[in-house]
Amino acid sequence: MQIDALRESDAARCAELERLLFPGDDPWTERAFRDELRAGHPYLAARDGEQLVGYAGLGFVAGPPQAEAEIHTIGVDPAHQRRGIGRALLRGLLRVADELGAVVFLEVRTDNEAARVLYETEGFAVVGVRKRYYRPSGADAYTMRRESTA
Repeated sequence: MQIDALRESDAARCAELERLLFPGDDPWTERAFRDELRAGHPYLAARDGEQLVGYAGLGFVAGPPQAEAEIHTIGVDPAHQRRGIGRALLRGLLRVADELGAVVFLEVRTDNEAARVLYETEGFAVVGVRKRYYRPSGADAYTMRRESTA
């Protein structure tokens, strides 16, 4: 498994995985991924050979001296889950955030226990609940926060 930078040419595969992973909500489109990359946000790809099997993205919402970032998305092909790919992608994003000393936030569905546990083992803590955060499903989300380790 190789982790490297997500490329614009990966956008169609990312959108395909989004539809597979988040069918009851509003999955990101190919254009959304391209827009994020063109905006300069750090996005990572997990590849099994030439095949994109996972992606993750981070956005900075405030710069130093009190930098803040948010995890925009993390997705792993269901056929490749439970192999540490999501954790590797998350750790890659956290290294980027730590380079700027950024506090990192994210939202995760309250019913996604596996993801919540992953985030907690990487230093995140639940700091709030956003009711009906995900659309159109109306699912609630936990807001989680991780302090910079820099």
